[in-house]
Amino acid sequence: MLSPLSYEGGIKTRSSRFARRFDDRCGSSVVASTTTLAGRCASHPEPRPGARGSAAATRPTLPPGPEPALPDGHFTRCWGERNLGARYGCCHWVMHRRDVLKLGLGTAAALSFGPGFWRQALAAPAVVGDGPYGPLGPPDGLGVRLPSGFRARLIGWTGKPVAGTGYLWHGEPDGGATFPTGDGGWVYASNSELNGTRGGASAVRFAADGSIVDAYRILGGTKYNCAGGATPQGTWLSCEEFRNGRVWECDPFRPGQGVVRPALGTFAHEAAAVDPVTGVVYLTEDDGEGRLYRFRPNRRGDLSSGRLEAAAVDRASHVRWLPVSPQRPYRGKDTTPFDRGEGAWFSGRRLYFCTTSDNKVWELDVSTDRLDVVYDAALLGDQAPLREPDNVTVHAPSGDLYVAEDADDIQLVLLANDPGGRIASPFLQFAGHTGSEVAGPAFTPDGSRLYVTSQRGFDGDGLTFEISGPFRGS
Repeated sequence: MLSPLSYEGGIKTRSSRFARRFDDRCGSSVVASTTTLAGRCASHPEPRPGARGSAAATRPTLPPGPEPALPDGHFTRCWGERNLGARYGCCHWVMHRRDVLKLGLGTAAALSFGPGFWRQALAAPAVVGDGPYGPLGPPDGLGVRLPSGFRARLIGWTGKPVAGTGYLWHGEPDGGATFPTGDGGWVYASNSELNGTRGGASAVRFAADGSIVDAYRILGGTKYNCAGGATPQGTWLSCEEFRNGRVWECDPFRPGQGVVRPALGTFAHEAAAVDPVTGVVYLTEDDGEGRLYRFRPNRRGDLSSGRLEAAAVDRASHVRWLPVSPQRPYRGKDTTPFDRGEGAWFSGRRLYFCTTSDNKVWELDVSTDRLDVVYDAALLGDQAPLREPDNVTVHAPSGDLYVAEDADDIQLVLLANDPGGRIASPFLQFAGHTGSEVAGPAFTPDGSRLYVTSQRGFDGDGLTFEISGPFRGS
């Protein structure tokens, strides 16, 4: 049966490079690439599970029904088939900021999905523009491109000792966060997205002057530890991204082994972000039919017991939370699917999170349960600087968002806070790191330094960097 999928525009949908995520991790077919057909929308033949690459377009088919018009008349609905979590569809209109501003409430209502699907959020999403730091400069000796005034320091290289220590940095570094220490220094915790029992997490401890003091393992024997999140009580939540994945709570301040927290659910976990006011944990799921979850602990700060809930979003972009079992991924039609939920981060009372397959960054105001899109590549067309958004962090002094790309052109993209709305521009690029991805962005507690990783570097070995420079507000 044909179902409305999404209103995407002006870009070619990219297939995931990670067939293993939809095979071993999620048990579903890979997302197929599609090709734009001018003025119409194509259906695509179903690929075999785990297949990669573009699907050949077949004769376009549309179900009956009126097609609402956008300002320039370049609108047609995008339809496709769902099967085993795969998504097929195409896109063929570009919305610019001027078009968004022209839309009235009536047009916005016409763009609504039917029950169970998204209303396209039109709340001033980011636009393309010049960032506050200027263009990227040429790559340094390790392929790092940054704006003028910024520099990169290598702190971790897979399989090699962390500078000043005997600890070998882990493979496939992924999500990360920092924690202040009592002596003015800080700790950077980093996941390892290796398979089998080779995953886990490590930590690097820094003195107040930025020198490395120590490095050590804080979690081992786990699998595909992707992103995670810091808690207000100073622990690191390390999330396993496969279909039976769980969340592990780790002490980042000393060597040790984390504690599994099964009450936070069993699914392909990506990130965990904790509301600093209430202690509620918000969780993303990296699956084409993933849900946005939240965990309400019975006692604040104690993640051993509580209630797991999944989000249901109505046509007014208001979120309701429904109780679900922590034993398995939830797929009830009374909740809303997100197309590969990934990185998540809190800033004030707002949760920011990414969905990779539809190239969006979302903002949930947890005080009102209002959900909006703050970045949508489909609205920006070929000019969109950010595609396949993954990990995200917020620079607290400025309120700027930094979003890592899962693939595309391997950039860390800045969504700069501006009086007129957010402005999207590249902040960092890993040149020559073919087949890698950007991971683990996190600022020091004072916002003066940024940690970020090229997960597979030039040749499969991860490279973790510290970026310093004139970050505004720091």
